[in-house]
Amino acid sequence: MNLDFSKYAAFGFARQGKVLSITLNNPDSLNAFDESAHAELSRVFVDAAEDEGSEIIVLTGAGKAFSAGGNIQLMRRHYENEKAWGRTIREAKRVVFSLLDCEKPVVCKMNGDAVGLGATLALLCDVVIANEDARIGDPHNNVGLIAGDGGSVIWPQLVGFARAKHYLFTGELMTARDAQAMGLIWSAVPAAELDAAVQAYVQRLLKLPLQSIKWTKQTMNIALKQIAGSMMDAGLAYEGIAGRSQDHLEAIQAFEQRRKPVFGGVQ
Repeated sequence: MNLDFSKYAAFGFARQGKVLSITLNNPDSLNAFDESAHAELSRVFVDAAEDEGSEIIVLTGAGKAFSAGGNIQLMRRHYENEKAWGRTIREAKRVVFSLLDCEKPVVCKMNGDAVGLGATLALLCDVVIANEDARIGDPHNNVGLIAGDGGSVIWPQLVGFARAKHYLFTGELMTARDAQAMGLIWSAVPAAELDAAVQAYVQRLLKLPLQSIKWTKQTMNIALKQIAGSMMDAGLAYEGIAGRSQDHLEAIQAFEQRRKPVFGGVQ
């Protein structure tokens, strides 16, 4: 059965032979996720994995950003509505495992900045080819949260604990050029060459035995799924606690009031 595109409002889809392109499709908000988009995100890779018309998935963003991650309006709603927050926490776990469970190769065409959840999405893909000037980083801590939705799982596996702790502590963004240099992503190319680079890589995969690629991915992802299985519940629980903190509320209010936050630590 092919994926039913009509079920999705937050994503765009296109087919080219055996390649299914999935586009985060809210460029006016830099492809940040509101409640409905986050719910769709928790389902889309499950459906894409079962899509009979495709063997390779390309994930990208519409407009100038790949994804800005969450948004302040959603954070405000979560702070005020514990039930909504709990639902999003459950969805976050499904997002991570649906990407790790998807046996098809997933290539991220990182067309622009990938921040927070956007960075996690990119890094959970199998291969990231990025616009060299795009930035990537996970500033959960800058708004009083933790990267419990997958960032704490994937960053240390790609760049080691020393670098991962620095970038998750500080939320510092780096360019795709620097990300490639430290092994966080596979490749960074000039923006004008990005489409051609992704197309060439996908064509390279299509000429290889795709079943063996799928088995290779499944084998390597055993370790990632074991790590995610041991960490996600704790990470999301801590993120849930952080989401009720005074520091997180201060971050929300500071953004709404267009000022710098003044954090007081654990109260």
